[in-house]
Amino acid sequence: MDIVNPKIEEYMRGLLSRYDEPVLLEMEAEGEQRGFPIIGRLVGVTVELLARSVGARRVFELGSGYGYSAYWFCRAVGPRGEVHCTDGDPENEKKGLDYLGRAGLAEPIRWHVGEAVATLESTDGEFDVIYDDIDKVGYPDAWRAARERIRVGGLYLCDNVLWSGRVTGEELPADERQDWSTQAILEHNRLIAEDERYVSAIIPTRDGVMAALRVS
Repeated sequence: MDIVNPKIEEYMRGLLSRYDEPVLLEMEAEGEQRGFPIIGRLVGVTVELLARSVGARRVFELGSGYGYSAYWFCRAVGPRGEVHCTDGDPENEKKGLDYLGRAGLAEPIRWHVGEAVATLESTDGEFDVIYDDIDKVGYPDAWRAARERIRVGGLYLCDNVLWSGRVTGEELPADERQDWSTQAILEHNRLIAEDERYVSAIIPTRDGVMAALRVS
């Protein structure tokens, strides 16, 4: 199920050509060649905008791949900020540090090789933004770990919360694991909507971005 009319999405992407920077284009090409699920430019610009809007200086990514989403958060926090990246594959760390270094965005990066939620739990302090893009079955536990670690006035952001429309029940899962993922996303979205410490909304860009602002 298309969340946004493809023609509308094509139009919106066309407005972002000023971001055509060589390293970003390389990262996007790698995602396409490998079939690697990056957030894409529309969501990238969205998370940069949201991070800037809360004056983010300290960001934690639950799931970073080879650094595509970190590219946008590094732009938001500036060279004196921190963007903590997590991924279980040392090869993704190597690629990410290379890409971000060549883009002039290496200074904020703190890269952790390991399981994302466990790494968050072992990292001290509050964060201005926690971004979640791990395996979907882990979304509820990721939210439970993140919600206490975000400062008042900070944001929790999460990608793929509409899950190609499967959250409506109209799109049948392809297999048992996809069904588990759908149920986990539904639980995750419900938990956030019911948490009175947060004001939240789903932005229907690409596969849906959850934005939850901590207010108390």
